[in-house]
Amino acid sequence: MHKPSPKNNEKFLSQEDFIVSKTDAQGKIIYGNKIFIKISGYEESELLHQPHSILRHPDMPKAVFKLLWERLKSGKEIFAYVKNICKDGSFYWVNANVTITHDSNGNVIDYHSVRRKPSKKSMDVIPKLYEKLLGEEKRSGPDASMRMLENILNEKGVGYDDFIFDLQH
Repeated sequence: MHKPSPKNNEKFLSQEDFIVSKTDAQGKIIYGNKIFIKISGYEESELLHQPHSILRHPDMPKAVFKLLWERLKSGKEIFAYVKNICKDGSFYWVNANVTITHDSNGNVIDYHSVRRKPSKKSMDVIPKLYEKLLGEEKRSGPDASMRMLENILNEKGVGYDDFIFDLQH
C-alpha cells in the first residue's frame, strides 16, 4: 500500500473518543472500530489485513517502537504516545495502551490497542522529545536514540511508565 506524504494538518480526538484496533500476531490489522476507521481516512477494507505500521508517521522515532515491541515480547503491556498518519497525509496524536491476548499455551493470539486523546501536558512535552530522539536517530541510529531516551529518563529520576503516566494526568 502506498504511504501518504505527511501534511501539516492535525486531526483531534474528543475526550470521549476511544480508538480500538486489533492486530494478529504478525501485526496485521484484524479489527478497527468506527472511530479508528474514520480518523485514519481509510475504508475498513483498505485497513484489514494491512500492517498496522501503514499508520506510522515518519516523525515517530524508532526507539519508541523498539521499546513497545520489547515490552510486548516480554509479555507486558505498554502505554505510549504515538503520532499516526492518515490516508490524506494528515496526522493525529494518541495515548496508546497496547496489550497481548495469549492462548492457553501462552502463545500470542493478537495485540489489542486502545487509544485516547493525549493530555495537553503530554503534547507540550512529547512532540519536542520525539523530535530530539528522531534527530539522534538520524545522526547515530535507533540504538543511540534509545540511549538518549534512557538518559533523559535517568536525569528526571523516573522510569518510562511513571514518565508516561505523569504526562497523561
